[in-house]
Amino acid sequence: MHRLTILYGHPDDPAAFDEHFWSVHVPLAQRIEGFTGWTVGLVEPADPADPAPYHQAVALYAPTRDDIDAALATPEGKAAVDDVANFATGGVTMFYDEQRVLIPLQLSGTEQGA
Repeated sequence: MHRLTILYGHPDDPAAFDEHFWSVHVPLAQRIEGFTGWTVGLVEPADPADPAPYHQAVALYAPTRDDIDAALATPEGKAAVDDVANFATGGVTMFYDEQRVLIPLQLSGTEQGA
């Protein structure tokens, strides 16, 4: 299993970032076929006395890196990638890694605001 991690830096306006992310970007990204999993989380610092290093982290999963790249190369993938510039004023860091599952897990889904 491969993962593409997307780390969003602290935006100029966190409320505007969150509004655009959930109301525009997520619906665009949900049209992309080929991912086997997708998670989103607000970043919290390990030490509560420190600031969080990023605003938000997103993880996209697929069997191979080629599968991730193919999904992002579709018209739907390109639309989502192009949209990032519309809200990610704090910058974006992305990286791939191959996952080794040491303890299997099942995440329960929660909706935004739930």
